[in-house]
Amino acid sequence: MRQSRETARILVVGAGASGIASATRLLEKGFNNVQILEAESRIGGRIHTIPFSENVVDLGAQWCHGEKGNAVHELVKDLYLLERTGDLYSTVRCVRSNKEEVPQELAITLRGIASSSVPDGSNPYKGSVGDYLTQRYWKEIDTQLPVDRVLANEMLESFKRSESSFEGSDNLLEVSGRGHLEFAESEGDQLLNWRDQGFERFLRLLMSASDQPDDLGVLKGRVHFEKKVTEINCDCPCNLNVQCSDGETFNADHVICTVSLGVLQEQHETLFVPALPAAKVNAIKSLKLGTVDKFYMEFAAPPFPTDCAGFYCLWIEQDLQELRSSELFWLESISGCHRVTYQPRLLEAWIAGEHARHMETLKEEKVLEGLSWLFRKFLSFDVPQPNRFVRTQWHSNPNFRGSYSFRTTLADELNTGPWDLQTPVMSDNGHPILLFAGEASSKTHYSTVHGAVEAGWREAERLNDFYQDIS
Repeated sequence: MRQSRETARILVVGAGASGIASATRLLEKGFNNVQILEAESRIGGRIHTIPFSENVVDLGAQWCHGEKGNAVHELVKDLYLLERTGDLYSTVRCVRSNKEEVPQELAITLRGIASSSVPDGSNPYKGSVGDYLTQRYWKEIDTQLPVDRVLANEMLESFKRSESSFEGSDNLLEVSGRGHLEFAESEGDQLLNWRDQGFERFLRLLMSASDQPDDLGVLKGRVHFEKKVTEINCDCPCNLNVQCSDGETFNADHVICTVSLGVLQEQHETLFVPALPAAKVNAIKSLKLGTVDKFYMEFAAPPFPTDCAGFYCLWIEQDLQELRSSELFWLESISGCHRVTYQPRLLEAWIAGEHARHMETLKEEKVLEGLSWLFRKFLSFDVPQPNRFVRTQWHSNPNFRGSYSFRTTLADELNTGPWDLQTPVMSDNGHPILLFAGEASSKTHYSTVHGAVEAGWREAERLNDFYQDIS
């Protein structure tokens, strides 16, 4: 093993936020031989900003969640890149499947009760978020609000769909009821938008790159695209061997693996030689990478009235049963549809879970037909056909297999979590040879970009500390 920062060979697998954060931090610390292997033909990973309509849209990470204690916000707060979304979404309507709008005051009250029924505070809940939410919601409804229980249930189920999309879960019954004890929500606005520039602007800041698409800043010449890693062999700890699907091999003293949890779950048995430690495998199998997809629709003119930012779907039971027996069953998991800041002619809709994975298998015209049907079903005004349309397919992409991670009830049962995922594989003489980053490895900020960045920095600092100790 090379015994200095100048000569140590470091390979970073993945050029997403975590990989870029680790590589740039290593360069700052004086490591000279740092290379990134990226399976895609672009940087960013689950940050993917594309030109669309008036400016850009984010197919992956979209908002900066919080201000205080958020590494992303700390880097850009003085650069006029972020903007508070404010009360835009306060005019999102709650609409039943017979086109009846729930009075706004009542809708705000019911969703507020649902929101306050999610586990919080310092007490653990030995069960799922879904169980806790349901029990507490109905307790609050029965003691606070004399309201029709049919409507209250429709609102609860609508909120559960929104919360599942937020968590990234198929449903809330698989989400740990104690995750809030570890996840540290950053204080401040949770929906800070990137104005007209998109999340990729943050990556360019990390790389000290210009806005030119091909400029990689300090990573120029260090990122190898379309290099899908198929094996990381640690049999010889002093000379790790990394094989790519095109047959090319790389050698390193250290590898920082930042691939998604979904890729780890699918490939860990063949990706790592020798096999990973049991505790790490336990974490990989027990945590989960959920599927959250988006639809962006561009219209010739703003499609919603000026006093309507969007709508949540409240399904009447009979309509829901009919939907479930039709080929449009996947529409049940669309949590809502809303306008997009800085994009007046766009609508954005969200879908999560198993129905999102099914949607990804459909042809684009079938997806558009379904969305048009949904608009006709819920809205009292006409929404024209969009001029342009784009959807995401995060689970279908073998380089991701999902969107972002969450803590499961299974992880609770097995007493595992991100702490086991982030533990490095050491050589017999105590050298960290195989390190793990990525948002899923963050105990306090999993599922977020700032968690991914912090994890990348964490592993860079681990190597820096190691070389500091042996110098």
